[in-house]
Amino acid sequence: MSRTAPPDAPPAHLPCPCGSGQPLAKCCGRWHEGAQRLLAPTAEALMRSRYSAFVLDRREYLLATWHPSTRPSELEAPEPGLKWLGLQVRAHVPQDADHATVEFVARSKLSGRAHRLQELSRFVREGGRWYYVDGDVDGEVG
Repeated sequence: MSRTAPPDAPPAHLPCPCGSGQPLAKCCGRWHEGAQRLLAPTAEALMRSRYSAFVLDRREYLLATWHPSTRPSELEAPEPGLKWLGLQVRAHVPQDADHATVEFVARSKLSGRAHRLQELSRFVREGGRWYYVDGDVDGEVG
């Protein structure tokens, strides 16, 4: 089954929000839509694609990549005016073939105030797919 991008989706040639420097279609966009949907090859690739999904407000993708054991029933819409500013991946540590952690910092701005979210996220691979399980947040610094 073929999926098409939503009508309000950014053009695929624009830079990917994850900061890779690649076009969206060749980076996280391929995990969001199309034949490779939901098939990020590593925990880091999944984490980057989830950051991009937050930036692009792709809540369906976020829920689909959240492990069923910890997945919320729904995600609230982002705060009006929230602007994501960037992502820094600090570490990607595979524990074994099916478990990994990714430490990252995501920066955003809301109502003129800067925010910094640092998290150590846990991921698991089941049935060939990586899922976000949960994470330890070091806090949000304004």
